[in-house]
Amino acid sequence: MKLYGYWRSTAAYRVRIALHLKDIPFESISIHLVKNGGEQHGREYSELNPNHLVPTLVDGDFSLNQSLAIIDYLEQSKPKYALYPSDAKAKAKVQALALDIVCEVHPLNNLRVQQYLANSLNISAEAKQLWLEHWMAIGFKAIEKQLTASAGQYCFADTISVADICLVAQVYNAHRFKVDMSAYPLINQVVENCNKLPAFIKALPENQADAQ
Repeated sequence: MKLYGYWRSTAAYRVRIALHLKDIPFESISIHLVKNGGEQHGREYSELNPNHLVPTLVDGDFSLNQSLAIIDYLEQSKPKYALYPSDAKAKAKVQALALDIVCEVHPLNNLRVQQYLANSLNISAEAKQLWLEHWMAIGFKAIEKQLTASAGQYCFADTISVADICLVAQVYNAHRFKVDMSAYPLINQVVENCNKLPAFIKALPENQADAQ
């Protein structure tokens, strides 16, 4: 199994966590998102993933993009260490929180959005920072409120789920952009608990071979 990603990619980070939690061996292939105008735009990789994004998982002759789709594929094909509850309602709640992060928070601070703001709209660095902080704050406030009803050690009681994977990667992104996280004690505690686990430590961006 091969994972095409980049050490600092939030989406690739999610998939690494899932692979390590499930103890699935994989080869990590770096696609540098900045060097040479972004290797994700190169002909060979764009044929593999026409969206020009990472990650892409290759399992034999099967390839798949989009981090949550990849995690769902791993869940179905490699059931060791379930990342979703078996109960339908509980599973839907976990999926909803994961989607709140992946669809509502992360895209607005993704690299290509930042590049468009700076390069095409000529947004200043200060205004871009306000953009990041505004959209992350909206997302984190909603997540913090939900966690008051659902959290234990992790997002949903005391069992790791895909929601924790998504939250840890997004909070890492927030720290990277120096977003003030002091207003979110439950989020911070969940992330701290997750980051004590070996799978999360192995998946940390700075622990990847292509980290710079």
